[in-house]
Amino acid sequence: MTVQRATLYEASLVGAPATVVYLARHGTPDWNMRDIRYDVPPGPPLVPQGEKEAEQLGAFLQQAGVRKFYASPLVRAQRTAEIAASIVGAPIEVVDAAAEYRHEENDTAVLGRFSQLFEQAWAEATTGGPVVIVSHGGPVRVILEKLGVLSDHLWHYRRQFDHQNPLPPAGAWEITRSVTAGEWQARLVFSPQGHTDYLPAIVYA
Repeated sequence: MTVQRATLYEASLVGAPATVVYLARHGTPDWNMRDIRYDVPPGPPLVPQGEKEAEQLGAFLQQAGVRKFYASPLVRAQRTAEIAASIVGAPIEVVDAAAEYRHEENDTAVLGRFSQLFEQAWAEATTGGPVVIVSHGGPVRVILEKLGVLSDHLWHYRRQFDHQNPLPPAGAWEITRSVTAGEWQARLVFSPQGHTDYLPAIVYA
């Protein structure tokens, strides 16, 4: 799919590259494994389809110029990051902050740990180039909500993808920030599966 980069254009107007962080989800795991918990390591592994999706994600992130990967410690996310990073040629740091929702956690708890990771990734991306966090659908959702992505925008995708996630397996959102207004800008920029893009409603004065 075509990646739109209006925010990168804005940044070029003031002579500085835009800061970009990508929020990615792991590839397709073995959903049929019922005897293993999904929320604590290792969790279920990727199936062959998931490994192929990770390769596709890697090709996209290579084109995007990603310089560093953060990854959840669960094997489905860590393996996705390993496959993608091998294509990109970038280092990986495995961090607990990117992990899946645990049974005892709520949105507030997940947001608390994931926000700190996002802020760290943003700071690194500002000086070193694009950074990607390979995580899970739930943590990606809560940070998108925190950044101000409208519910209508999120539900447009949550209705399309498995388990009401805002992105498919090995999908990625691009996060930038307007250099003029300072507002966060987020869009689903990569999906290995077909979907309908979000088109905001037009409001006529």
